[in-house]
Order: sequence, then structure tokens, then C-alpha cells
Amino acid sequence: MLHIACNSNHNKNVDLKSIASTQQIPSHYLSKILQLLVRQKLLISMKGPTGGYQLAREADSITLLDVIEVIDGLDAFSKCGIFNGACNEKHQCSIHEHYRKSMEDIRQLYKDAKVNTYKSMIDECDCNELTTIIKNF
Repeated sequence: MLHIACNSNHNKNVDLKSIASTQQIPSHYLSKILQLLVRQKLLISMKGPTGGYQLAREADSITLLDVIEVIDGLDAFSKCGIFNGACNEKHQCSIHEHYRKSMEDIRQLYKDAKVNTYKSMIDECDCNELTTIIKNF
């Protein structure tokens, strides 16, 4: 999403090969993810010689939580940290309350984080450098 946000606009699309190459993601795998994002209206897909992808709406209206929800779902924010979702409010594990609070905080962090915030950071530095930082994170 960040690569597309940085390299596309209403007149310019970013093609699959460019994203796959720059981000070092297998094309086949990436195409599946991009299809999910298109189906959920976070991206627009264009066919043809100048085809590719661009954001479906402004970067300041897309949160990281929106992207996570499409790709991974939101189960990670509600499942137990030890027992793979087996505990609940009635039958709590030993870390249930701490884990629940931490996951609420993380979910809020992703909800508050907009794509344009990170796009601005990318605009200020070398995209290849930032890609390396993100991959090593």
C-alpha cells in the first residue's frame, strides 16, 4: 500500500512487476493480496498498457487497520495470546487481561495510523532505505 501510495496518482498506476521487484515479494503471492485490496475497495486495478494499481481513495482516509483487516482479518486482536483463542471472559488464562489491553492499544494504534502519515515519511527519505527498515522491523 505504501509503495502504491508513493508511486501512483490519478494519472499514473503502479504495475505488479514494479511492486514485486521493489518490495521483493513473489508476483503470484502479491497479486492475490492486491486482488483482496481491490475487492475491498482500498485499491483500484486498471488493465492495459498503462494499467496497474492506485489507491481507491485518499491516503488520509485509509488506516493500517483497514489494510490489516483485509489481508489478515481482525482475529489477532481478540484471540488469546497463549491458548490460540481458547480462553474468554469467563475462563481467562493468566495473561488474559494484560494481553487484551495490549491488543486494544495496538488495534487503536493501527486505527489511528493513516497511509498518508507513512507516505510523508517515505517522501522525506529514500524509498529503498525505508523498505529495508520495514522488512527488518
